[in-house]
Amino acid sequence: MTRLSVNINKIATLRNARGGNVPDVTKVALDCEKFGAEGITVHPRPDERHIRRIDVYDLKPVLRTEFNIEGYPAPEFMELVLKVKPTQVTLVPDSPDQITSNAGWDTKTHLSFLTEIVDRFRSAGIRTSLFVAADTEMIAYAAQAGADRVELYTEPYASLYPQEPEEAIAPFMAAAEKARELGLGVNAGHDLSLVNLAYLHEHIPWIDEVSIGHALICDALYLGLERTIQEYKACLRL
Repeated sequence: MTRLSVNINKIATLRNARGGNVPDVTKVALDCEKFGAEGITVHPRPDERHIRRIDVYDLKPVLRTEFNIEGYPAPEFMELVLKVKPTQVTLVPDSPDQITSNAGWDTKTHLSFLTEIVDRFRSAGIRTSLFVAADTEMIAYAAQAGADRVELYTEPYASLYPQEPEEAIAPFMAAAEKARELGLGVNAGHDLSLVNLAYLHEHIPWIDEVSIGHALICDALYLGLERTIQEYKACLRL
């Protein structure tokens, strides 16, 4: 079964726009779980422009599903993750001022760095996923670094899908096959939506988890959160 992890960054962005605690990030996360999400994802950036460090601490004791924390492994991020001990940490190669994660790791170039980081998280009992492009070489080096999973960066798939779905999915199928061959779990995220998710899952049904935020929250403005989560989950059924 492919799990749906809801990225709630955009809820925090809306809250921060006015101050106060509306919408309540923790309540929305719990509602996502109640409506069927199998995980919650947050990305606490250094400037706290959406998810704040305190949100991470508030969420950990109340979530009943998998908790996934994304981020660049700077010292303060490492400290946060090792204190909170989520189910999973997803490492992204983002600069501090980056708007969103828009590239995967060069796992070959950064092999030594990533190996050391992954070792620290493994020692703490935290599953580690590396954000990578659909590139079999990068996946091979992710395995060499000791990662438990890779998260496939799916923006190229989402961009090409409306015009050439078969061409769009091909490199992702090859990448996912390589990951499975090497014993890595496979996650996927970035620009996945109700338009393209079912096709992705149909061709790579062994994906462990999809992490979806922006499109899902936008859909919820029209459909409501409960119905939206159910429609995304329906895309993940064979």
